Amino acid sequence: MRIGPHDLDSRVLIVAEIGNNHEGDFARAEAMIQAAAEAGADVAKFQTIVPTRLTSAREKARIELLSRFQFTPDQFRRLAETAAAAGLLFVSTPFDIGSAEMLAPFVPAFKIASGDNDFFPLLSAVARTGKPVLLSTGLLDLAGVARAKAHLEAEWQRAGVQGEIALLHCVVAYPTPDDQANLGAIRDLARLGATVGYSDHTPGIEAAVLSVALGARVVEKHFTLDRDLSDFRDHKLSADPRDFAEMVRRIRLAEAMLGPGVKRPMPAEEPNAPAVRRSIAAARTLEAGTVIAPGDLTWVRPRRGLAPGHEDELIGRRLAVQVEDGDVVLPEHLAGA
Repeated sequence: MRIGPHDLDSRVLIVAEIGNNHEGDFARAEAMIQAAAEAGADVAKFQTIVPTRLTSAREKARIELLSRFQFTPDQFRRLAETAAAAGLLFVSTPFDIGSAEMLAPFVPAFKIASGDNDFFPLLSAVARTGKPVLLSTGLLDLAGVARAKAHLEAEWQRAGVQGEIALLHCVVAYPTPDDQANLGAIRDLARLGATVGYSDHTPGIEAAVLSVALGARVVEKHFTLDRDLSDFRDHKLSADPRDFAEMVRRIRLAEAMLGPGVKRPMPAEEPNAPAVRRSIAAARTLEAGTVIAPGDLTWVRPRRGLAPGHEDELIGRRLAVQVEDGDVVLPEHLAGA
């Protein structure tokens, strides 16, 4: 799967979920993009919310809060430009169909929040763009995830586009207790035949790093400049620049240590192979003319002669020369060789 220039099969995509941690301060949002880039993120991700399209008109306090955090379409375009200048991809989660249409010209992919993974009209609108989809799968069992995936695939087929999807394991709890992170579900998601990833709401960075060992090719972590910036909930469960940079370092180390996933000898082993492999050798001094019996042979390091498994090439054959105790027995030592 590719998102922009990033091949997720080759390298884990690390997403700094800025979300609404900017709290409506545009300059802070730009500073957070730069800090995310310096911490090693690949993507700066925001949320695009039009409060009156998300929340019931009766929820006046909620609408007022979200309105303070709201950016205009032009500001989102400028944030995308800031991200590009910092070397990051810009992605934002649309919370309504109009926002998806607005974002389409300047995002390389769409993120769907867990709360909207059964909001099928939004899934349809996003699918029709043909852009890759990062689908958070919180609140769903595997059958529910399969339904959402099938809906996107049906829309792609109708639109005649070749869409791609990453299924992100997520637990909708802020913060998520460590004993409910359920990271093993990442492997369950992989059964659906899609790229898998993890959107993390746990405190700390351990779960995000562990997810890579379980197959996550996208890792999303909430990002803040300061966990004590305000009482806004998301700051507390976010990684600050120092912790995010450490998370990136550990993820890249985990990638390197996991390797290609194919069982084969590694280059670092090659110099050691002769020293630790055994050769077939004489169990005692064997005089010329000896007909070799099984008890005449032993196996010793290093590998200078025949490997174990080649004993039949020697047993029953007559020695043409004397072989000292512990020396390798070679085919050229045999009569008629």
